[in-house]
Amino acid sequence: MKKICFIAGNLNNSGGTERVTSVVANELVEKNYDVSILSLVDGNEPFFTLNKNIQIYSLYPQKISFKKNFLPTIWKIRKFIKEHQIDRVIVVDSNSCLFTVPALFGLDIEHICWEHFNFNNDLGRYSRRVGRQLAARYCDAVVTLTERDKQYWLRGTSHKSQIIAIANPCPFPPQTDSKINGSNTVLTVGELTKVKGFDLLLEAWVQVNSTMPNWKLVIVGEGEDRKKLTSFINDHNLVDSVDLVGRTSDVSKYYEKADIFCLSSRFEGFPMVLLETLAFGLPVVSFDCDTGPAEILEDTGSILVPRSNISQLASSLIDLMKDEPARESISLKAKEKCENYQPENIINQWIELLER
Repeated sequence: MKKICFIAGNLNNSGGTERVTSVVANELVEKNYDVSILSLVDGNEPFFTLNKNIQIYSLYPQKISFKKNFLPTIWKIRKFIKEHQIDRVIVVDSNSCLFTVPALFGLDIEHICWEHFNFNNDLGRYSRRVGRQLAARYCDAVVTLTERDKQYWLRGTSHKSQIIAIANPCPFPPQTDSKINGSNTVLTVGELTKVKGFDLLLEAWVQVNSTMPNWKLVIVGEGEDRKKLTSFINDHNLVDSVDLVGRTSDVSKYYEKADIFCLSSRFEGFPMVLLETLAFGLPVVSFDCDTGPAEILEDTGSILVPRSNISQLASSLIDLMKDEPARESISLKAKEKCENYQPENIINQWIELLER
């Protein structure tokens, strides 16, 4: 049996990348693949549940400067791959190809780059742009999450790799309950960072709250912008209508109670939260940012708003709050769309790639 190793940043983290890595790894084990996961840092206490047959390893026990440890990191990865007789490497993030491309040089190893970020968003890192070019030229395959991002890769790299789009699997099956529960709650989920645009959402919520004061905004997540967001909430008298609940290991209970979901991101790769909204039949108001929302929400009736248009985000939320029949219709279509993203459908595409 050929051995597959995912190389990730830190499996202890609670983000969408770690979630979907766990889901795909678990599914591959169920299909009788030998799977391990190597975290570059820490990762010995995974946030998400893993199959007991998945072996986890850590390259470094704690955070280090990879710039200062560039060559040692390459050497340690190469040594690990050889010692554990790995046959296929799936790199979770093109930025890590800076290490894996030289580490695997000359080895008979299948090398797949799994990109989780929008090609046009390098998160301010020149290294990510370099990593993408290395992946396109030297990996056996690059997996993007959307067809739109695949086209960006084809146009923006000197690629020799095959570039294929495989969507992320939804971690939840379609739920059976109706979404009209009268809680008057708008939900959003994500790290409290600039990319997620919660500052834009709060500006829109000032308008929403003045028109629909009986509705509440619940923000699930934690991050560096908590202090700034809290100050805005206090300064604009939103304490009674906005709840920053922090991080949770059971996000499903928030989806179950919500009536509407809002995605206010400036950029996305493939927003896992929107897959989750499909499963729970949540109507969505989302910025039409690159990449993901347009593809995921297509044919559901959910609302796409021009990116960063705060006033239209507010008016779209208000319109949906007032239109219960529209919310019910979107809910039914969302659950139907969710079937496309169930793990058994997505994992077949991965197996086809791995066995090619």
